[in-house]
Parts: sequence; C-alpha cells; structure tokens
Amino acid sequence: MSEFATFAQLGFRHIVDIEAMDHILFLVALAAIYRFRDLRKVLWVITAFTIGHSVTLALAVTGVLTMPSRLIEFLIPVTIVATGIENLVVRDRDHAMWGGRYRPVFAGIFGLVHGAGFANYLKALFVDRLAVPLFGFNVGIEAGQLVVLAAIAVAFAVVDQAISAARGPGAAWQPLRARVVGVSVLVVLVGSAWAVQRSPW
Repeated sequence: MSEFATFAQLGFRHIVDIEAMDHILFLVALAAIYRFRDLRKVLWVITAFTIGHSVTLALAVTGVLTMPSRLIEFLIPVTIVATGIENLVVRDRDHAMWGGRYRPVFAGIFGLVHGAGFANYLKALFVDRLAVPLFGFNVGIEAGQLVVLAAIAVAFAVVDQAISAARGPGAAWQPLRARVVGVSVLVVLVGSAWAVQRSPW
C-alpha cells in the first residue's frame, strides 16, 4: 500500500472511530438545522469547516503553530455547545445576521479548533516527510466526514418521518423545529459534560 493510501486510511478510520465521537457530535450539531433540500447550504458550511481544520492541521503538524493539547481537548466540546446553542437561539435564519449566511464563517472558525485536535493524533505518526502523509490523512478525514454526514442525513430523515407520523393534525410545531430542538439540546448536554470533564483549569 502506498504512503498516501496508508495515511488516507488512517484519516478515514480516525474520523469514523468511536474515539472521534466529539468530532462526530460536532458534525451532528452542524447538520441539525438542515434538510435534504438544503444541500447547497450544507456544502458551503462543510467546505468552510474543511478549510478551517485543514489550515490548522497543516500549521500544527509542521510545527508552525503550537497549542496545548489540554486546551484543544477542552475547546472541541465548547464548539459543540456553541453550535447547539446557536441552533436553538436562531429560529428565523432569513432574518438573522447576514441573512443567516454567517454560518460558513462560524464553521470555518470552529474548524480551526478541530484541525488542532486532528494534529495531536497525526504528529505521533510522522517520521520526516510531511507533504504526502498530511495530504493523505486530510483526504481520509474528508472521506470519513462525508460518510458520517450521509449517515446523519439518513438518521435525520427517519427522525423527521417519525415526528411527522406522531404529530397530531392540529399541532402547531413543525417536525424540523422539533428535530432541531431535540438534537441540539442533546448535543449541548453532552458537549457541556465533556467540557467540564476536560477543563484545563
């Protein structure tokens, strides 16, 4: 197996592994407000997140940027909590700041934090050459991320169907909002617990 394929496989396994549950939960929080028809918006947000974590991953692995691992491990659940809270607070995105188009910026900034988290894992695997392993690992991360997002989309579609079926004919609440609130409350609770456990102070 080539060096590129080896590191791509490592990146893929890293993002889909149970050990990466914090990164997966962030993707759940990020995707919670979207439906299948929102594909273009999802792609903008995910692309921004990818750019953010790719930049920090490269800087951290090459030694240009050094951040304490305890601080990074604490900040990752903070990004989960912040995303969940934003999901709950912003109900009308058409009338939100910048017409709701701030979300890619939001995702890109949080991607910087997650990239540093990936780097802590990747640093231990490098020997000397960086370009091929770094690129391969990043491709693997992105492939794993797409698989995770596809699974999340299917799960959300099933949840939406279940909510619609349970919803009474005169119910005022909408299935999407019910799903957003339920998922966001869950991720805020879990993320908060992780943040407390990982507090560097």
